[in-house]
Amino acid sequence: MRKRLKRNKGLCVCSSPCCPYHASLSLFSWYDVDIWTYIARFLDGKSLVKLALTSKWFHDVIMHDCVWKFACLRDLQVPDPRHVSFNWTKIYATAFDGSHSYLFRQPDKHLDWMRIGAFLFDSQEALLTDKLDLPVRIIKEKTIEKMLKACGSCLLKNIKTGIWIADLQLVRCPACNLDTCEGTMQMLEARHIELFLSEGFQNRSWEYELIGSHKIEKDVRAASAGIFDVDHFKDCQSAGVFDLKRWAGKPNEMLPKAIIAFHAVAINTNLQKNEGILVKYHTMKAGPEGNIVSIRISQQLL
Repeated sequence: MRKRLKRNKGLCVCSSPCCPYHASLSLFSWYDVDIWTYIARFLDGKSLVKLALTSKWFHDVIMHDCVWKFACLRDLQVPDPRHVSFNWTKIYATAFDGSHSYLFRQPDKHLDWMRIGAFLFDSQEALLTDKLDLPVRIIKEKTIEKMLKACGSCLLKNIKTGIWIADLQLVRCPACNLDTCEGTMQMLEARHIELFLSEGFQNRSWEYELIGSHKIEKDVRAASAGIFDVDHFKDCQSAGVFDLKRWAGKPNEMLPKAIIAFHAVAINTNLQKNEGILVKYHTMKAGPEGNIVSIRISQQLL
């Protein structure tokens, strides 16, 4: 006959030590603001918005201005401009929502566009040129028109400092209104990152003004244009813009090319045999006495 096991006590829980992993979980807080602010550094704009929509708590954390400031500077690859007039959530939206100036003005003239990138104006003086050949000559004249005719370059003062967005625009021929016209115009356009948020731009009280133009009445191998921060013109990165062999493509490549540096931007399009080009320079000011907030350099075949 089998002996029964004697039980001096009933069933009890295991008295072995707790697993360190579970112990660490009990100390971890899924709702730690610092942790999620750090995680947000690795998310793109769309992912940040999706996370913010999951709950009120995440919305409060993700919509904090520091999160979008980091995302904006990271995605634009520019340094901190130190001061902005709008919150970074709105600035990020206008920089990455696919907006460009022709959505607000003359959309019927617009054909195509390409975002080049972002650069920084540290100083209030810019060099504009349609010749990317070294050395760049700057002949100081009484008017911008005379300066352009003399050397194809000009100096602009009173530039609004901060981050600027650069686009390459392709628009219809501005000389006529015929839908059948196949004429096109290439344009290097740069704008201050806050332009689309400004009341003067939205209510159309700020408009582009022609500041100068000149004709090159001979066969031109390429249509080029550049915008430089004068204080950083001799920087290594800015100087690299003039190395056309590195980025402008081979002579038989006719697609537009562009390059961006910390303090400069340029475009180049190789051309077939032609009779010359007409180059125009436009600027937009923040009111009659305000800073320059946008620059356009357009080029059209004659």
